[in-house]
Amino acid sequence: MSDYYDGGADYEHYEAGEDHQAVDQLHQEHAAEADYNSDFNVYEQDTESAESTDFQQGHAVQYDSPDGTHYEEQDYTNYSNDQYDSNHVFAAEGSESYHAEQYDELDALKARFDSAFVEGTEYHGGGYEIAAK
Repeated sequence: MSDYYDGGADYEHYEAGEDHQAVDQLHQEHAAEADYNSDFNVYEQDTESAESTDFQQGHAVQYDSPDGTHYEEQDYTNYSNDQYDSNHVFAAEGSESYHAEQYDELDALKARFDSAFVEGTEYHGGGYEIAAK
């Protein structure tokens, strides 16, 4: 501030200008998610069976009489069974999954505040007063 004196008149400081204020704000968000799932099952079964059956039955009668007669009777049964069984079962299951997700967010704010100001000269003297405000 500078003051001047000139023969009874008083001049005071005059100032003018601008004021700038700025706000910068940046908000960034990133998220990622990944999932993986795997199921796999194997089933296997073997069965075997064997059977063997042998059956024999016999009946024999032989008769000789004193008069020279001959009598003979025979009954025979022969049974044979052989069996073999084999089974094989195979089963497979499978499952696979994948999941991926991403999220991005960007917020930017820029604000500028401008203001102008003026302060004027005040004159005191000569019986009257001029003021600018």
